[in-house]
Amino acid sequence: MTLIGGWVAQRTGDRRHLVLGFAAGLMLGVVAFDLLPEALHQAPEEIHGVPQALLMFAAGFLAIHIVERAVAIHRGHEGEYAEHTHGQRPAQVDGHAHGHAHGRARAGGDGRQGIGLTAAFALVGHSVMDGFAIGAAFQAGTTVGTVVAVAVVAHDFADGFNTYTITRLYGNNRRRALTLLAADALAPVTGAAITLLFTIPEHLLGLYLGFFAGFLLYLATSDILPEAHSPHPSRTTLLCTLGGVGFMWLVIGLAG
Repeated sequence: MTLIGGWVAQRTGDRRHLVLGFAAGLMLGVVAFDLLPEALHQAPEEIHGVPQALLMFAAGFLAIHIVERAVAIHRGHEGEYAEHTHGQRPAQVDGHAHGHAHGRARAGGDGRQGIGLTAAFALVGHSVMDGFAIGAAFQAGTTVGTVVAVAVVAHDFADGFNTYTITRLYGNNRRRALTLLAADALAPVTGAAITLLFTIPEHLLGLYLGFFAGFLLYLATSDILPEAHSPHPSRTTLLCTLGGVGFMWLVIGLAG
């Protein structure tokens, strides 16, 4: 799925926002209907009146937010990467026009290439954690593992798309972008394989599932949904997100 996302990035069509909207819906469904209930079941103990699993949920959300702020890889539509100026000739990435001129992309070849590589390596790193989450979830049970795997697979489409796009956008050549795309595709397999080496205690597993739920919620709401709606703020994208949530509800109901 990561490789498919990268392939689509090279041939960007006008329907990508629908796929991203559906992927975000799947992720939201997994968080609400499976990860949080399972985390609360396995780590119900409270600290100052709040279940530990929910504290880890908040910690997971804040952790990825802090990391993104620290390394400046957030791809939201803020002035961080780009000065959005209208009326200029669109920039070209692999032959596709982009309607905004990117301010930092004009500043210094090596510097902007470094930004692209930093962002791509961060995506590869969190793909390793995606694979780890699949392995950990299967330790909690087949149902949990299956729905987490579905969510990660949906999310990996966006990961592959973003890994290729952001690497190319900041001046790196196609070969380097494809190399990082391949690394991103292998990363979840590596993460899942790590979990074969040990068994996570039930209480710690509950805390980890809570943490990963916060992590997944952040990616869905802060990265994927804004990206899905930015080029096409349409009802169709919203319907795809609702469809993703409903589909995950159906999957979890059938699996249970």
